[in-house]
Amino acid sequence: MTRHRLPRLLHAGAWWLWAIGLAVAASRTTNPLILLAIVAVTGYVVAARRPATPWSASYAMFLKVGLVAIAIRVALFALLGGAPGTHIVVRLPVVPLPSWMAGVRLGGPITWEGLLAAAYDGLRLGVILCCVGAANSLTSPRRLLKSLPGALREAGVAVTVALAFAPQAVAGVGQLRTARRIRGRTDTGLRRIRGLSVPVLEGALTRSVELAAAMDARGFGRRGETPAAVRRTTAALTLSGLMTMLASTYGLVDRSAPQLIGVPLLLVGAGLTAAGFVVGARRGGRTRYRPDPWRLEEWVVAASGLVAAVTVIAGPAHALAPSTLPLVVPTLPVVPFVGVMIALVPAWVAPPLPVLRAAAPASQRPRLARPEPAGVAT
Repeated sequence: MTRHRLPRLLHAGAWWLWAIGLAVAASRTTNPLILLAIVAVTGYVVAARRPATPWSASYAMFLKVGLVAIAIRVALFALLGGAPGTHIVVRLPVVPLPSWMAGVRLGGPITWEGLLAAAYDGLRLGVILCCVGAANSLTSPRRLLKSLPGALREAGVAVTVALAFAPQAVAGVGQLRTARRIRGRTDTGLRRIRGLSVPVLEGALTRSVELAAAMDARGFGRRGETPAAVRRTTAALTLSGLMTMLASTYGLVDRSAPQLIGVPLLLVGAGLTAAGFVVGARRGGRTRYRPDPWRLEEWVVAASGLVAAVTVIAGPAHALAPSTLPLVVPTLPVVPFVGVMIALVPAWVAPPLPVLRAAAPASQRPRLARPEPAGVAT
């Protein structure tokens, strides 16, 4: 079936919806089996569908950052301690603290129960970072910005700086490493990190700001002849919807919260935000050059991420949050696992990527006729 489809890039919004669905699923569980399954799904899809672009290596960078987050979480637990448990690994000396820091402890016994709880929390954060890295590897921030609805035009410049920073940093790392190897400098170890960190961060931020300045110079986000009533209605609907969705996160995270704070409030906020987008789309004065199409493939990719989020949210609580006190072996819940595996569908459903034609070798290039010298008859 792939041979009969024209190569094209999938809509950026579909990839981000897919990644957000997996990130939501990861945020709702501390089961290491489900979290590792999400990492495997994102890694396979990125390996199968990432384009040949400088930012396609973002996933590897976010994966390394996720591993660092796990290490930091475990190290902070070892430093602060305080978690109960019976299986003691080591006893650290306790540092006395003043009375106004009651409840905080430096040192003390470190238990297996506390280490596993810290590792589970760190793994959850690392998997969420991997989902963000997968979205950055699969699509360009500029393509996502081009697809933003009219209600978010004014925020598009700031969004550009935020979304373009990580891909620009990844591209800068590759360029600087190549330049260092050409100059004969070291490419591994702490000396490499010290020599790359400042130029990479400075270059990524500079290029992101330059992109935002170019967009502003070209009139991106200008209001044009939009009536003031339409602008106010768009802002009111969009802001109220986003604030409502933000308030619903309390009910989604805390299971002891009232039922009306979670999913119903999220649906209301999504409806208000969508209404703001529809009203904002009436603001004329802006056209798109070759807009990305939204077809059946986009719907399937976005739906696969939504299925993963819904199945994990609706899964059994005892299996999604394995107990560490007492220690129990994590079990694999079937329905959430199947929902996460459904997120593999984009690896086969997404349209084939456009093939970039490489330049022909010098020996195969057509030779130009050499001009005859002046004054010589031909």
